[in-house]
Order: sequence, then structure tokens, then C-alpha cells
Amino acid sequence: MDDYAWGVAVANDLVATSPTVRAGEDALPGPAALAEFLAAHRLHRDGPPAGEDVRQVRFLRREVRGIIETETAEQAVAGARVLIRRAGLPPALAPRGDGRWEWVVPTAPGAGLADELAALAAVGVLGVVRTLGHERFRPCAAPGCRGVFADISRAGRRRYCMPDVCGNRVNVANHRARRREGVR
Repeated sequence: MDDYAWGVAVANDLVATSPTVRAGEDALPGPAALAEFLAAHRLHRDGPPAGEDVRQVRFLRREVRGIIETETAEQAVAGARVLIRRAGLPPALAPRGDGRWEWVVPTAPGAGLADELAALAAVGVLGVVRTLGHERFRPCAAPGCRGVFADISRAGRRRYCMPDVCGNRVNVANHRARRREGVR
């Protein structure tokens, strides 16, 4: 549980799949897109996701966004606790490949895909609150973007929910504005 970055990356990227963030386009339109999302985050399950998995993950996406948008650390922690209870079992120590031990949050046998993602996202949220503070939950600074994210960058200066999309869009707009003004 000391390494919460993976859970935060999953939470941030899950929220960023929303039509709210992507100008009406859902980045999880069906099972194939969900399978790609899982593969991109090194999440492996037996068998491909089904339509019901997509529906449940979309609901989870709203819950995670709600937690990131909370006004206080207490609210974020309470929301994360609700998520982790969906499938999470008590934390345990497990051996890593290098002989060291790490904290893990196992999930209940037979837990659904959305419930397992909920436990992972919850660990990420709790790690941010504990390690960096609630002020690291923020909205995207790009004009017109409605995204939110948890900033786990070292300096804590991340501004965009999707730096490669929102940040690039802002940089291109700024560049074009400078060119129009004759400043290069």
C-alpha cells in the first residue's frame, strides 16, 4: 500500500474515459475498449470483459470522479472506504519477486471487474490523501475541460487531467495566439 501510484493512475485514467471529459465521446464504448484499458494498466483477468462489466465500470467511473471532487480529505477517505469495501479484503503482506514484502489489498473470490477496479482506485485515493494531501485532487486547468485528477507528480504542479491531450491543446492555442500577435 506504500505504492499507491498504480491505483491513482487507474483512477485518473478511468475518470478521463468519461464523455464529460471527452466532449461527449465515451472512451469505454464496449468490451473491446475496456479490455484495452485493462491491458494498458497491466490488469489481467480470466476471459474478456462483458457488456455488464462495461456498465458497472461506467458506474464506478462516476463514483471515482465524485471522490476526486470531494471538498475535504475526510470526504475522500469516506468515499474510498466505500469503494474498497466492494471487494477488498483486509490488507496483507505478500512476497515480491525480489524477496521483499509488500502490502497488498486482496479482493474477494468471485469479485466482479468493477469491484476489483474499485479496490485498486480506493487504495490509490487513500495513498494520495495520506502521502500528499487532499489538495492534490484538482480540476483540469484547460479551458472548457471538465476533467478532474489526483496529482501525484513530485513537484505537485500538474495542471491537466490528460497532459498529452489537454496540455497539448493549450500549448497549441498559446502558440497560435503568439504567432497571430507576431511574437515568435
